[in-house]
Amino acid sequence: MIPPTQRNSVLIVEDEPITRERLVEAISAHPLLQVIAATGSLRAGQEAFLAHPPRVALIDLGLPDGSGLDLIRQIHDSQSLTETLVLTVFGDEQHVVNALKAGARGYLLKDSSFTTIADNLLMLIDGGSPINPKVARFLLSQFGEWEKSTPTTPQVTLTEREKDILNLITKGYKRNEIASLLNISNNTVGTHIRRIYEKLSVHSNIEATQEAVQLGLIKNRR
Repeated sequence: MIPPTQRNSVLIVEDEPITRERLVEAISAHPLLQVIAATGSLRAGQEAFLAHPPRVALIDLGLPDGSGLDLIRQIHDSQSLTETLVLTVFGDEQHVVNALKAGARGYLLKDSSFTTIADNLLMLIDGGSPINPKVARFLLSQFGEWEKSTPTTPQVTLTEREKDILNLITKGYKRNEIASLLNISNNTVGTHIRRIYEKLSVHSNIEATQEAVQLGLIKNRR
């Protein structure tokens, strides 16, 4: 058994008791993950985050005392290492866009299988962006609209290596896969990704893909 100190800590913020219990059970069963707190309200989630910032926070948007967006913004603004993943019933454009703008790194709907939630959390930790297929379809349709309406000349200068990595990011490759393909270390890939984020003024792979399409750095893949 892997010692708790070597596990990735997880904070769950979910107001439905049965759903919260199922999430705790599914995540705790994975040897690389450890639930350090499971709360049912915005305030309790904020207090849990401040007390022990986790590696990942799994957050519902509809909470009894406010919106999960407030916690996502708080985590993002804290500049901690905590990654945020939304798990909600809301799949409409406004909720998706608002969550990504707030700093969420992934977006899942509650029709997602609980058996895959641990894998999605690990994907997030590894630099990926878990996205529900319905949400991904919406985002891809938006990329097409941006291409039609905003044929912008790129104002961002990326190195050839950064372009290679950005191209692989938009294809859905994980950080370790990029490192293997380019024959460089995971740390080097992470450094390049941080620089790409800074140049594009984004905070996630989803936003990087979106911005790259808008700026014409990559072509929309249909």
